[in-house]
Order: sequence, then C-alpha cells, then structure tokens
Amino acid sequence: MPMKSKDKVGRRFSSRSVLPLVLAAGLILLLLFICFSYFVLEAGASICLSIGCLRWRIGHAFLGSGDPSEELVRELRKAFVGDEDGKDGPLVDQMALDAAAESLDALIAEMAISTSDYNQHIDVKTFAHKAMAMIMNMDRKVKKARLQELIYQQLASIGIPVSMHCLTLLLADEYTANSLARSSLPPPEYSSRLTDDSYIHIALLTNNVLAAAVVVSSTLASSTSQENLVFHIVTDKNTYTAMHTWFSLNPVFPAIIEVKGLHQFDWPANVNALVMETVQEIHHSSLVHHQLARVNEEFGRLQTLNPSAFSLLNYLRIHLPELFPKLRRVIFLDDDVVVRQDFTELWNSDLNGNVNGAVTAAVINDKGYQQCLGKQYQDYLNFSNPIISSPLLGLESQKCAWLGGMNVFDLEAWRQTDITKTYQHWLKLNRESGFHLWRMGAQPPALIAFSGQVQLIDPSWHLSGLGRRLPYPELLESSSVLHYSGPRKPWLGTGIPELLVFWRTYLNHSNDFLSNCKVME
Repeated sequence: MPMKSKDKVGRRFSSRSVLPLVLAAGLILLLLFICFSYFVLEAGASICLSIGCLRWRIGHAFLGSGDPSEELVRELRKAFVGDEDGKDGPLVDQMALDAAAESLDALIAEMAISTSDYNQHIDVKTFAHKAMAMIMNMDRKVKKARLQELIYQQLASIGIPVSMHCLTLLLADEYTANSLARSSLPPPEYSSRLTDDSYIHIALLTNNVLAAAVVVSSTLASSTSQENLVFHIVTDKNTYTAMHTWFSLNPVFPAIIEVKGLHQFDWPANVNALVMETVQEIHHSSLVHHQLARVNEEFGRLQTLNPSAFSLLNYLRIHLPELFPKLRRVIFLDDDVVVRQDFTELWNSDLNGNVNGAVTAAVINDKGYQQCLGKQYQDYLNFSNPIISSPLLGLESQKCAWLGGMNVFDLEAWRQTDITKTYQHWLKLNRESGFHLWRMGAQPPALIAFSGQVQLIDPSWHLSGLGRRLPYPELLESSSVLHYSGPRKPWLGTGIPELLVFWRTYLNHSNDFLSNCKVME
C-alpha cells in the first residue's frame, strides 16, 4: 500500500510541473518569433534579404558590438580622410579619374555588382577611392562647364549682332545716296559752340552707332536745358560715315553734335607723335599678347574673356586733352551708359584742383570704415609683383578703385601734369613684364597714372556693373547714370532682361533704319 501511495504522488508532481514548462517554452518561442519577424521586416525595408545580411544585423544586436551605422561612419571617415594626421587618405590618379563613375547611381550599381553576395564584406577603402574619383571628376566637369559658359558669354559680347551690322551698312549706304546724310555736323552757324566753355561738353569715343544714339537720346531727355549741351563723338574711320549719317538724319537741336573720325584730326607734329606713341604701343602689346596666347592657355583665355582690352578707342581716352585742345573741361561717357539726370550740377562740381572727378562704389559701414561695393585696386593690379607693391608707388591693394565710364575731367589741369606720359610708361612696362603687372586693359594703368589726381563725387552719379549683375532696387532707382559695364550689353541677346527696359526706352521705335534691321526684336 505505501508503495502505491508514492507512485501516485510522483505522477501528480510530474503532471503539475510540465504545464508551466510548456507555457514558458511557448512564451519564449513567441518572443523569438517576434524578434525574428522584426529583423526580417527591417531587412526587407533595407532590401537586405540574404541570410548573410540578416546574420550581420542580428550579430550586432545580440553581441553588443555597438551601433552599426556609427561604426560604418567611422570606417568611411578613415577611408576618405585618413588618420588624425591626414595620412592613408585616398590617392586618386589620372587612371582612376578616367575610370570614375559618371553619377552616384552608376557608383552604387558598380559597388552592388562587386558585393552582390552579402557574405562578402564591402571593401570600404575601395568604395572611398571610387567615390573620391567620382567627386573629383564631377568637380572637374562643373568647372569646365562654368568656364565654357563664361567663354561663350564673352564671345557673344565680342560679336556684332546681325541687326547692328545691318544698321551700319544701311547708314553707310545712305551716306553715299542722300545729301542730307552728309550735312555738316554741327551746322556752320553753330560751330563756335564746339570750343565755347560756357556750354556743357560731353565726349564719347565709340564705333557703336546704336549705343551712341542711346547715350545722346537719354542725355537730351534728362536735360533741363538742352540748348546748353554740346556732344563730341570720336569714332574710327570705318564707322564714321554710318555715325555721321545717323546724327545728320536724327538732329539733336537745340543741342549740337559733332562727329569726327580719328583720320580727320590734324595735330601738330609733337601732339601727333604723342598720340601715335599710344597707338603703336597698343598695337605692339596686342601682337605680343596674341603670340603669348598661342603657347600659353591662360593668355588665350584672358584674351577671349576681355575683348575690350584690345580696343584702341578705349585707350585713346588718355588723350582727351589732345582730342579737345581748346576745351577746359569735359564730361566723358562710355557708350554703354544711360543718363537719367541733368548734367548741370556735375558740370559745375568743384574738383579742388584735381584732374578727374569720379565715383567709387563704396559705403561707410556701421563701424565707420569704407566698404567697397565694387572693385578694389587689387582686382586690377597684381600686388604680388614687387613693382606694383613698391612703397614708392604708394598704392593700397584694398583701396576702392574709382570708376571709369562717367567722369568729369579738368583738361586744363590735366595739361599741367604728366598723366599721359605716365600712362604710356606703364603700358610699356606691363608689356615688357610679360603682362604680369595686370591683365591687359585700359583701366589698370589709369589707376596708376591718375593717382593723387582724383576728386570723389557723389556716388549716386554712377551705378556700374549692369552688364554683370542685377543691382539693389534702391540703387537702381536713385542713380543718375546707369552703366552697363560687363559682357552682358543691352544691345546683345545676353543682356539682363530686368535692365533692358532702361536702355530700350531711348530707342526710336519708329525709325525706319531700326525697323528694317529688326533692331527692336
């Protein structure tokens, strides 16, 4: 009987203990199922469907090896940058650049093929090397594209639009066929005004008929006393007949205008020699620069990007005293300006004995320091050259450069200086240096030659750079002269659309020559 009792108790104990074990096992299996499902879902979201990939994820989770993303970041940083000393970073040679992937998608596809089996570890250094080659290759292409865009833009600024070429030809033909086109400018009864200092004298040196027409038209429209204006237009021999025809058939009365070709000046021998020295130096410099451009890519690029640097008329402004020997004062305008205010105040401005009245694009900041909105001297001149940085020259690299293109010149004071000779000396010196003092252009030597002879005038008189960028609206509204300096001239297809209206306003839309040549379109 006792033996039976013991067997009965053992069976009772065994049946009671099995049930909890079964429940515990069920809970554990359920937990494992949930964990497994989580990793499967996570892997599926990351397109990670292989057992090797799952093992890598689960291993990190259960073995406590840290956040895999942080570890990957550390490995990538080391692969791309190297160690703390910058060593062991990726070295990319030309062969790697040539074989670099064209895009990020192409790089990912390339790496996916090489690591299609997730049991195979990704070579982070290889990835970094390929990625760096791709980035460098893309950067090279972006820089090349930007340069190409700039070159095309500049080439557009050199070329003569078909409409303007048409206009010049039609006007030249009209000069031959129409006696009115050959009328005296100005009429003989008004010729005495050409040397009368009681009038406001405005000078332009240009071979662009359309641009000259806008300058004259805008100046007349802004004047409160047109009868006091005298325009002097100096052009080259090729453009003379077209320029003369335009202003003969489009009179500016009660103002007067003269159009004169360079071939029509009859200077004394000493003056002629002075002017010819500049002409010959520009031709010599242009020839040398072209020769350097054949063997030096940088010179060729600069030659393309700065076409105005080779325009003779741009340099002959240094001979204003010789061009107008009987005048005491003159307002000089570039042909890419629009005048929006009467010039009487500017004409009567006190230059305090200086030669050049000019604007600098600068403002005084909150701390009382001058802040340049335009170019500085270092933007024109090479201060790394000891000749330019010499204390004897006394130039400051960060000084705001005065603006050309709208200046009032005291010609009488100019004749008492050696400004013109200094200008010629520096032109020659720059050529002899291999153009290392400045990139060839008319403004850099002027900054040197007029040093100490510049009187700053109210900045509102001159807003430049409208051929490069769109200015602040308040500056555009308050400026008296808008200067389209830069490659995007308003008569070209590359002009800034928002600024074209200020220039086109002064075109005569009813003019037959402009209509026939489709200048307005």
